Amino acid sequence: MDKLSIIVPCYNEQESIPLFYSAVQKVMKTIPDLSYEYWFVNDGSHDNTLNELHGLHQKDPEHVHFVSFSRNFGKEAALYAGLQAATGNYIVVMDVDLQDPPEFLPKMYKLIKTGEYDCIGTRRVDRKGEAKFKSFLSDMFYKVVNRISNTEIVPGARDYRMMTRQMVDAVLAMPEYNRFSKGIFSWVGFKTKYLDYHNVERVAGESDWNTWKLFKYAMDGIADFSQAPLNIAVWIGTTSFIISIIGFFAVIIRHFLDPDSSIFGWASLVCIILLLGGLQLLCIGILGKYLGRIYIQVKNRPIYIIKEKK
Repeated sequence: MDKLSIIVPCYNEQESIPLFYSAVQKVMKTIPDLSYEYWFVNDGSHDNTLNELHGLHQKDPEHVHFVSFSRNFGKEAALYAGLQAATGNYIVVMDVDLQDPPEFLPKMYKLIKTGEYDCIGTRRVDRKGEAKFKSFLSDMFYKVVNRISNTEIVPGARDYRMMTRQMVDAVLAMPEYNRFSKGIFSWVGFKTKYLDYHNVERVAGESDWNTWKLFKYAMDGIADFSQAPLNIAVWIGTTSFIISIIGFFAVIIRHFLDPDSSIFGWASLVCIILLLGGLQLLCIGILGKYLGRIYIQVKNRPIYIIKEKK
């Protein structure tokens, strides 16, 4: 009999957990030929998330398991921990807020069971209910990253996907500290089919992903899967150098053609210095971003630390 591992990262989701469990249980009962297990990952929550997980484990010890971190390590670390803990030959990643419709599970299993696909993913065709500015930034991110990266990231794609054990093992073989799962899922390859659906709002609680966190996450994705920022820094430096050389010769020629003319005032000089200084700082910052990621990686610290596991 096939076994499905359901990976559920949780951060301050005490209200959503019982609703999620109830909704998924109803769906799993419609797939009698499939055994299953839950792996909830408590990502250092500050509310009663851990108590809720203890209660679910006591209620259903056969199916419900959880990993609890020593502190908040982030959703990417929680997802990685869940994939490592999973024992099923099929693995699905879901958000606990029910924005990932559980009703898709039977169809996903039916499709992946055929052996034609290694992954059944999902993608939102709209962002109804979200702030327009956040939706705009998200759309721009997909356009930019797919233009500058060799790894295609499907617009609107969710982490909600069902994968074969072979694909999950390939993902786990990439133990990088700074993780961007959407990019990793695409980078490892394997044949993927996407199921479209309209945006679903959270069933309870509030999202911890504000605009600033999403922006930083997007920057991580670009840095992980593209060297375009480094190339931009090179072009900025080259362009600035060429312009300065042209300006240098222009000043010399003007001096010989009209020795009595005043050549640029102090205000122009200050602007030029600020411009070149700003460009230099920008390029140094881009280099620092990549060097910082290398520094963190070579320290070889664990991606997460487990405090409790059941």
